Amino acid sequence: MTETSSKPNISKQALIDTLNAWGASSITAEQLQDWMVTHYDPDETDIGLGEPEWTVEAMNIVMNEYEIAKLAKFRLENFQLAIDFIQADESRFNQTRHLFLREGFSD
Repeated sequence: MTETSSKPNISKQALIDTLNAWGASSITAEQLQDWMVTHYDPDETDIGLGEPEWTVEAMNIVMNEYEIAKLAKFRLENFQLAIDFIQADESRFNQTRHLFLREGFSD
């Protein structure tokens, strides 16, 4: 008998929708970070259930970065880099991760 997960799941689409809301200025950077803090708990929440391993890793990286970064470092103009990273196929994982981490936040 297999145990089914009763943990909440954050879907790739839910994360993308939240990032798009920020990109469209429907939510503030503070609200984006609050969403990450509220929803991102890898021990208590499934991340990207059913998605390929690299997508799950990308989602974890994006959520972790937006959870811990200082709000002043968020670069709204580069929000699409986070979405591109989450949506990248395996062959573009390293390239899109590098762009997101380097350009998604100001130094």
